[in-house]
Amino acid sequence: MAVALPAVVEELLSEMAAAVRECARIPDDHLLSLKFVFGSSAVQALDLVDRQSITLISSPSGRRVYQVLGSSGKTYTCLASCHYCSCPAFAFSVLRKSDSLLCKHLLAVYLSRIMGTCQQLHVSDKQLTDILEKK
Repeated sequence: MAVALPAVVEELLSEMAAAVRECARIPDDHLLSLKFVFGSSAVQALDLVDRQSITLISSPSGRRVYQVLGSSGKTYTCLASCHYCSCPAFAFSVLRKSDSLLCKHLLAVYLSRIMGTCQQLHVSDKQLTDILEKK
């Protein structure tokens, strides 16, 4: 069973992806919607995307994880398939308090996928396992 984002987020990300395919940029009205839905996390996520802080790590078995170099200099692991991030903000604000839909790292992953700005790193299955075990 796939884990789904709230419908409003799915719709916004879908519209943003269509806009990027059509005109190679995110229109201002979509950016305003992003700020409305995610608050200050939207600006922080866009900053992470601008700094090219998102790396897609893939292995021959098809496993894919994202690593995001946070503004603090710490690297967080994100699993887009189940909407998970290893950062403390995700654990506290998203999972525990439920006052945020996503953390800035996970939002940056989705935005970088839309804009095609993810760094790419191909590793062996063993290397990916080692990356995930480090946390």
